[in-house]
Amino acid sequence: MKLGFEESQAAYSSGSQSARTWTEAWVKAQAYCPQCGNTKMSQFPNNSPVADFLCSTCNEEFELKSQKGKFGPKVADGAYKTKCERLTASNNPNLLLMNYNLQSLAVVNLFIVPKHFFVRDIIERRKPLAATARRAGWIGSNILIGKVPNAGKIHIVQNGVVRPKETVLQDWQKTLFLRDESLEVRGWLLDVMKCVESLGKREFTLEDVYEFERHLGDLYPGNQNVKPKIRQQLQYLRDRGFIEFVSRGNYRLRS
Repeated sequence: MKLGFEESQAAYSSGSQSARTWTEAWVKAQAYCPQCGNTKMSQFPNNSPVADFLCSTCNEEFELKSQKGKFGPKVADGAYKTKCERLTASNNPNLLLMNYNLQSLAVVNLFIVPKHFFVRDIIERRKPLAATARRAGWIGSNILIGKVPNAGKIHIVQNGVVRPKETVLQDWQKTLFLRDESLEVRGWLLDVMKCVESLGKREFTLEDVYEFERHLGDLYPGNQNVKPKIRQQLQYLRDRGFIEFVSRGNYRLRS
């Protein structure tokens, strides 16, 4: 995989237009589908409301966001209402996030947030555009990347280093079980996954996760049985191979 943009790509007077052309051309030429490994990524027509790229083999769709600096905890996205409506759609796109270096004209980081990590809780409603704006009253959205567990940020390129394709495909497969669940169920699972990851250790106990009882209770005020719910989520994650049972009350994150 070559990280540099093609020199033959003509520059535009607009920096953002040049960057979009370079990054989109790079994805089409260099990227591959993490679902099936296919290297043929088709590009949708410009300004398509659905996504930017399509895998010609398995029909996975991808939306590309790119910028010079690393992404923060929020990523601006399209219309809020449309985004919320599409969360359960089969063709809701996976998110490709790229940051690049303008001096070297090369990709620095590229990671994927699989669509099964998108739940309503990570979609933030932005303020309506002012009455003086061209699209007055339009309401956009932010994707709260900071709320996504690390397992949902699969790097293809990290700090200028290309990760092995086999590793990327394995990381993708680890969380596909989430696609089988409703938004509500996925929300609980993702929040518990985030809590487990925040412990910062591979082996942990049930009591460690119970420390998040108040936090999870605040997220789900209608649930009065948070501890049983935590045990249920850990059992589910164990059954799906995301974590493993070591002994009574003791677990380990699978590598």
